[in-house]
Amino acid sequence: MKRIEFLAIAILLPLQNCAAQQNNAGLNLGDRGYLSAPGLDVIVFDDIYPDGHQTGVTIIQHGLRVAANGDVRLDSEPGQWSPMPVADGERVIDAASGGITQSLTYPDPSKDGHGFNPIFYPDLDLDYSVSVTPAGGNAFRITVDLKEPLPDEWVGRAGFNMELFPGQLFGKAWLMDETSGLFPTQANGPVETLAGPAVPVPRNVQANGPVQDPNGQVVARPLAVGQQLTVAPEAPLQTLSFRNAGAGELELIDGRSAHNNGWFVVRTPIPAGATDKAVEWIVTPHTVPEWSYAPVIQVSQVGYAPDQPKRAVIEMAEGADVSGPATLYRLTAEGRVPVLSAVPQSWGSFLRYDYAVFDMSAVREEGLYQVSYGGQTSHPFKIDADVYDRHVWQPVLEYFLPVQMCHMRVSEKYRIWHGLGHKDDALMAPVSLNHFDGYRQGDTTLTDYAPGDIVPGLDRGGWHDAGDYDLRIESQIGTTWLLAKMVEEFGLDYDATRIDQATQTVEIRDPDGRNDAIQQIEHGLLTVLGGYRALGRPYRGIITPSLRAYVMLGDAANHTDNVFKQPVSGLGVDANGDPILWDDRWVFTEDNPNRELYTAGGLAAAGRVMRAEGSPMGQEAIEAAKAIAANAIDRSTSVSNQVFALAELLQSTGDAAYADRLAGMEEAILADIENTAWRLASVKDRLPDGFRSRLDQAVAEYQAKVAADAETDSPYGVPYAPNIWGAGWTIQSRGVRQWFFHKGWPDHTSTDSFLNPLNFVLGVHPGANNESFVSGVGVDSPLVAYGVNRADWSYIPGGVISGTNLVRPDLPELKEWPFFWQQNEYVIGGGATNYMFLVLAAQHLYAGTGGEGDAG
Repeated sequence: MKRIEFLAIAILLPLQNCAAQQNNAGLNLGDRGYLSAPGLDVIVFDDIYPDGHQTGVTIIQHGLRVAANGDVRLDSEPGQWSPMPVADGERVIDAASGGITQSLTYPDPSKDGHGFNPIFYPDLDLDYSVSVTPAGGNAFRITVDLKEPLPDEWVGRAGFNMELFPGQLFGKAWLMDETSGLFPTQANGPVETLAGPAVPVPRNVQANGPVQDPNGQVVARPLAVGQQLTVAPEAPLQTLSFRNAGAGELELIDGRSAHNNGWFVVRTPIPAGATDKAVEWIVTPHTVPEWSYAPVIQVSQVGYAPDQPKRAVIEMAEGADVSGPATLYRLTAEGRVPVLSAVPQSWGSFLRYDYAVFDMSAVREEGLYQVSYGGQTSHPFKIDADVYDRHVWQPVLEYFLPVQMCHMRVSEKYRIWHGLGHKDDALMAPVSLNHFDGYRQGDTTLTDYAPGDIVPGLDRGGWHDAGDYDLRIESQIGTTWLLAKMVEEFGLDYDATRIDQATQTVEIRDPDGRNDAIQQIEHGLLTVLGGYRALGRPYRGIITPSLRAYVMLGDAANHTDNVFKQPVSGLGVDANGDPILWDDRWVFTEDNPNRELYTAGGLAAAGRVMRAEGSPMGQEAIEAAKAIAANAIDRSTSVSNQVFALAELLQSTGDAAYADRLAGMEEAILADIENTAWRLASVKDRLPDGFRSRLDQAVAEYQAKVAADAETDSPYGVPYAPNIWGAGWTIQSRGVRQWFFHKGWPDHTSTDSFLNPLNFVLGVHPGANNESFVSGVGVDSPLVAYGVNRADWSYIPGGVISGTNLVRPDLPELKEWPFFWQQNEYVIGGGATNYMFLVLAAQHLYAGTGGEGDAG
C-alpha cells in the first residue's frame, strides 16, 4: 500500500527535550487570520465541511493537516449523518491576546432555517463557544464555554472531540499517562453499548429517522483514558501532545469502529453542571528546527507531444527566492544527460506558496526526461508523438466505464468486479419526501404510477454514478452525450471489451468486434429511454430507500435482493416516518424544464450517433429529444440548456425551425457567451450572417479575457477555486468547453485553454502530492480512491478523482485516504469522460490518427 511518508530525521532527540526545540518565535496570530509558527499552523473554524472532517480547530504540522474538526459533538464517534453544529455569528479575533473565538449552536429540530433536515437533529438546546489562544512556544489553549449546563441525559455523550488523521498514524506509538500502545491499522474491539438520547447514525438499520437503536449506539472502548496524551513520540515531524487542563479526562478513541470513514478521536466529555471552561486543553505540536517546505516539481505524469507547450511548475515555501537553475535531463542507457538549464521564471504567490515556471517547450526530441531543481527531481515523463496513444485515455473505456455499468455482471478474467444487481429496479418513490443525497419527490409522481408501483424498463442500462450506486439523470445523459461527441469529433473506435446486453454480462479485455464507445452509448440510452418510455418524461434519479444500503461498501449485487417487492425486515422508516417495506430502489421524478432540456440535448446527439450505426435506438432517441424539448423549452429559465437542446436537435434533424429559434435568442446568447456560444460551434454556419458576425465578435472578446485571466488566475493557467470538492472536475469541464470554442473559433481560442486543464489533471496542480487524478495513469496516481471498492483500499483503473481540494483558507490538499469523497471520489460524467475527451483532443491535435492504440 503506497503512502505519503514523512521525511526521515537522522537524529532523534529525546521527547523530554521537545519543548526546548521549539522555535523561539512561537505561535502568533498571522495576517491570514490563523495562528502560525515555523512549521505549524492552527486554523480555527475557517472551513465549512464538518461531515468531511474539514472544519473546527485544525492543526497543520510541517505542511500536512494532521488534526481537524476540533468541536463539540454529541457522541464519541460521529459520522457523516450525525448532528453537526452551525456557527452562531462571525468568528471573533482578538488581536491583543492573539486568540480566536467561534460561537456555535445545534439547530433546533423544529425548524429548518439552517438548511438541515430536522429529522437528523435531537431535541437539544446547546449554545457554546470554542476559543483558541497561544499558550507559549508551539502550545495553544482550547477552551469550551457553554451558555447553559448540559441536560442530564446528555452528560457523558456530548463532549469536545478532535480528530486525528489516521493514514499517517498506522503503526505509530501513543502514550497516555503511564499506558502506551500503537495506532491499529484496522478498527478492533472490544466495543460497548452506550445508553442515552437518540442520535441518528447510519450504522443502525433505520433509514434516516430519529429512531433510537433499542440496543443503544455501539462504539469502541477507548484505547486509553488519562490526563496527558502524546501522539507519535518516535516521529518528530508528527509528535503532538494533548494535556487536559480542566475537569474530566482525555479519551483516545478509534472512531472507525462505528463508521468505516472515521478518524482517531481525542475527546473530553463535558462534565455535569459545567459552563465556563467546561473543557480546557493545552495542545503542543512539535516542530523540527529549521524545517522548510521543500520545492515540489509539477510536470505531467504522462508527458507531452513534441510540439506541445511544456512547462514545469515549481511550488516553493512562501518567501523562498528562486535560486539557481532548473535542469531538464534526458534519460539514456548511459545515464542522465542535461539538455536544458535555466533559472525558472518567478510567477508570484498563490494560496500559501510561491511559484516559478520552467519552460521546456523548446525541447522536441523524443525520449524520457526528468526535471531537477533545488535538490528535488521529478518523476520520469515522455516527450513523444505517441504519448497519448496507449495507457492514457484507454483505461477509462477499458476499465472504469465497464466496472461502473449497472444491471450487468462485470468480469475480468479471474476477477469478478461485481455481480448482476438491481434486477428489482425500480419502485415509484413516495410523494412529499425529502430523501437523502439531494433527492426530493413532490406532492405528485407526475405520472400514472402511484408510490410503491413497479415502474418497468428501469432494470437495464446506466452506470453507477460515483462512489455510490445511484443513477442521476444528469450523469447518465451527460456521460452518454460525451461519448457520442468523442465518436463524432475524434472518430473514436476502440474494441477491448465484450458487452452482451442479452445475457447482461461484461468481460474486460475480450473484444467482441463492436466499438466499445457505441456499446457504452447504447448502455446509457437503455436507462434514459427506458425511463422515458415508462414515465413519459425523464426520471430524476434512482436510489436506494434505505440509508443503511446507501452507505454499503461491496458488491452491487448485494445492494438489493433482486426480487420485486419481497418484504425485507429492519429497513426502518423514511424521512416521513413511514416504514420501508422493500429494498427495491426508488425512482424519483421532478418538474424541471432546465434538466429536461439538458436530457433532450444529450438524447439528440446520442441518437444521431446511434442512427449512423443503424440502431433503431437512434431515431427513437431523437424523437424523444424532440418531444421533451417541445414540452420544456418555453418553461425553461436556462439559456444555456435551451441552446444546447436546440443546437443538438438542429444537427440531428436539419430542421430550420431550430435555427430560427436560436436566431431569435441572439440577445440572450450574446449576454452569456461563456455558457452558450461553445454549444453552437457545430451549427454556427447555419445561423444568419449578422448574428454569426456578432457572435464571432463576442467570442473574440470573451476569449481575450480567458487568455488574460490564465496569466493571473493561478500558476497553472486555469482558475483554481474549489468549493468543497476538488476543482479537477470543474476544470476539466471548462477544458471541454474550451475545445468546442477552439473548434468553432480557432483564431480566437488558444489551445492552452484545453491543454492546461489536461495537464492539471495529469499532475500539474497545487500541493505536495502531484500525482495524476486518474487511477492507473502516469507514474504516480491515486491507487486508493473513493470508488465502490474503497473499503479494500483499492482503485478502479481509469477512474478520475476530483483531486486537490482546498482546506480553508489556503491549504491545497490531496491525501491518500479512501473515504475522502471531496478529494478522491470517482464520478462518470464530470470526471472520467471529460478527462477522456481532453486526452483525445490532445491526441487529435498533435498526433492525428497515427500510432498503435489510436482512437480511430
